[in-house]
Amino acid sequence: MSFSDILLLMFTAILVENFIFAKFYGCCPFLGVSDKPDTALGMGMAVTFVMTLSGAATYLVYHLLLVPFHLEYLKTVAFILVIAALVQFIEMFLKRFVPALYASLGIYLPLITTNCAVLSAALLAVQNDLNFIGSVAFGFSSALGFTLAIVVFAGVRARLQFAEPPRAFRGFPITLIAAGLLAMAFAGFSGVRL
Repeated sequence: MSFSDILLLMFTAILVENFIFAKFYGCCPFLGVSDKPDTALGMGMAVTFVMTLSGAATYLVYHLLLVPFHLEYLKTVAFILVIAALVQFIEMFLKRFVPALYASLGIYLPLITTNCAVLSAALLAVQNDLNFIGSVAFGFSSALGFTLAIVVFAGVRARLQFAEPPRAFRGFPITLIAAGLLAMAFAGFSGVRL
C-alpha cells in the first residue's frame, strides 16, 4: 500500500465509514459511556489502544498461524482470544497506573473484549486483504472514528442536560434522537469520493 492509499483508508475509516454512525458497531459503549466527555475520551483512548494493537496482533495470528495450518475458519475465535488478552493487559495497566480512569470506565472496560467494533476491525482487515501496515492503520483510524463519535456525542449529551425537552422525550429517548441526528450529519460524508 502506498502512503496515499493509507491516508485514504484512514480518512474513510474515520469519517465516511465511521463505525458508530455509518456501520452502527459498538453502540453499547457509545450509549453507556458517553455521559461525560472525559469518560468518553478515556474510553476512546482505551479502544484506540486495543484496536491498534489488535490490528497488528490479529494480522500476525491470521497470517502466521491460521493460514499456514489451513485454520482460517477459526479466525473469529482466535481474534476474540487475542482481543481478550489485550483488554486484560489494558485493565491491569489502568488499575495500577490510572485508577481514576479505571474506576470511571467501570464495567465498560471488560466490555471492550466483546465490543463488536474491535472485533469487526480485525475481521474487516482480513476480509479486505490488508497488509500489516494497512491492518494497523485501519484499526487505528477506525478507533479514532469511534473516539470522535463518542466524544462528540458526549458533548451533545452534556448540552442536553440543560435542555427542557417534552416529558415524553426526557432521558433515553432524547439521547437516541440526538444520536440519530449525529448519524444523519455523518451521513453527509458518505458522498465523499477521493
